Amino acid sequence: MSNAADSNPPTPEEIQKKLEEVMKQNFPGFQTINIGPQPHSESAPLDDPPEDELADIDFEFDHKPRDVKTHLDRFVIKQDEAKKVLSVALCDHYHHVRLALDGNEQPNYTKQNVILIGPTGVGKTYLIRSIADLIGVPFVKADATKFSETGYVGGDVEDMVRELVRRADGDIRRAEYGIIYIDEIDKVASATGQSGKDVSGRGVQTNLLKLMEETEVPARSPNDIAGQMAAMMEMSRGGRKSASTINTKHILFVVSGAFDGLEKIVRKRLREGSIGFGASAQTDEDEDRIFEHAQTRDYIDFGFEPEFIGRLPVRVVCHPLNTDDLFHILKNSEGSIIRQYEEDFSCYGIEVLFKDDGLRAVAEKAGEEKTGARGLMTVCERVFRDFKFELPSTDVKRFIVDKALVSGPAETLQNLLADHQNEERTVMRQLVHDFGGRFQETHGITITFTPKAADKLVDEALAQSKSVRDLCTEKFKDYQFGLKLIAQNQGGGTFKLDHKTVENPDKVLSEWVVKSYRQKDEKSGDDDGKDSEQT
Repeated sequence: MSNAADSNPPTPEEIQKKLEEVMKQNFPGFQTINIGPQPHSESAPLDDPPEDELADIDFEFDHKPRDVKTHLDRFVIKQDEAKKVLSVALCDHYHHVRLALDGNEQPNYTKQNVILIGPTGVGKTYLIRSIADLIGVPFVKADATKFSETGYVGGDVEDMVRELVRRADGDIRRAEYGIIYIDEIDKVASATGQSGKDVSGRGVQTNLLKLMEETEVPARSPNDIAGQMAAMMEMSRGGRKSASTINTKHILFVVSGAFDGLEKIVRKRLREGSIGFGASAQTDEDEDRIFEHAQTRDYIDFGFEPEFIGRLPVRVVCHPLNTDDLFHILKNSEGSIIRQYEEDFSCYGIEVLFKDDGLRAVAEKAGEEKTGARGLMTVCERVFRDFKFELPSTDVKRFIVDKALVSGPAETLQNLLADHQNEERTVMRQLVHDFGGRFQETHGITITFTPKAADKLVDEALAQSKSVRDLCTEKFKDYQFGLKLIAQNQGGGTFKLDHKTVENPDKVLSEWVVKSYRQKDEKSGDDDGKDSEQT
């Protein structure tokens, strides 16, 4: 029989002694500390920083909803209504945070937590991340399926709040007005009629509910041994402890999911409410926008606790993307994946030019994947995999992505490797004209190149072993300033560049500017003469 005393838990004094032995062995100079209850004294370290330290938080927010939507339009295609709703909710929340930090907090304010509904790949995460970047607040994304009730296997929901602190470089007060984004929230909806302990559903909702209202989260997890030891070391040195808890009052919570099955609940309710002679048949368009008709009771029937869904007052619906949407994402979004591929190939000194028919072919194939914008990466990797493998080891420095390449990448690659020299000059000339197009998009001034000018630039780029884009950027780096002056003096905004301009761009631009001022003065003199005669 084993000794009963061996099964007794260690006393606090025994734990302290063991910890001190470990710390002294690993950290020279460690001072003895007490981990039990301590009497209060004037010199005892405070649990939290003083009030004046809490008030010294540098946070500015002066955005308007239209400004926020304009920012989102740069990165996310379509979803206009979702962007409007998010912009308003975002501004309401952070104007309240700003007032609270200034000591003018609004009483009884209801936090604008958000629920995002939509299929995968429509830009839900991108929307929230772009908002966080605009405001400059810490942002954390988590997957709801990884959490469980505290005490069960899985992640603790409070870990998301602690992660905000890490994203804020340890600044707890800054973390207290960050954004927490939880994806796949529909996966923790409780199954109807489920009995017993619901570890992954109702329990997670309850714990999230506490965070979304207002609660104090320990800055260090009770299971984080390293963190607890670090806290002990801070105490042993006699320094002031950092704030020990994180308040969630001003943290904005955004949850999202595809909500497969919710549409059936909504459709059933709508049918029941429209039975009779006055009922009208639903159109296909109504079916596509069925989530917009969802009410709180539908979410409750889906499996959410009334208190939980009640803490998510802002409901945002994102719609599926069609081929045209995917094409515009590739062509117009600042976060377009084609920029990534341009950079990938440029690491090997290879220039790639994407033509519109090539982008549309990629969009069409991505639409077949049924994964929204994520399908663009899937298709691009499949199309360019062999190009990435083969071209860096060849003399090929440029190629064009058109419909033929996307439709038959293997055949196009074989032809490119067989006769890359002629193809190279063709691509380079296209890149020259592409530079002109980007110049117009950026500066609002149209420049075109004559065939001789394009050939001259190609010759120089080959002679200098330089990228055509880099060469054009270098030669015409100041042209937007001079051409804008000329446009103001003479009117118009289209300029044709010939081979003489390419040979000496600065001299030609200077001559154009001087000439434009002379013509302006002559015109002004003519106008003055006419006025004098009339007088």
